Amino acid sequence: MALDVGGKVVETDEEGYLSNRDEWSNEIAKAISVAEGIDMSDNHWEVVNFLREYYEEYQIAPAVRVLTKAIGKKLGKDKGNSKYLYELFPYGPAKQACKIAGLPKPTGCV
Repeated sequence: MALDVGGKVVETDEEGYLSNRDEWSNEIAKAISVAEGIDMSDNHWEVVNFLREYYEEYQIAPAVRVLTKAIGKKLGKDKGNSKYLYELFPYGPAKQACKIAGLPKPTGCV
């Protein structure tokens, strides 16, 4: 599959995850979020940027439990909970946010 972002074709797998994460940009994130039905707010970007930093450090996309704990440590308890994250990413915070962040599908996500 492919995504057309401003005239540039970006390859994705059958589920919409970027084939080459080095191609990621804010514009590509916006295009993926539109396809996912998400209107990106500062709170969404905060989670997406957090995920990208996490991936850079650990070379793995965190599953939702790990994501919730890590966000709680860095951004505070009010943001480090499933309810908050599911409000932002209703189809699964780890899965949907990783897709928008240009990261691979988290391990343990179906």
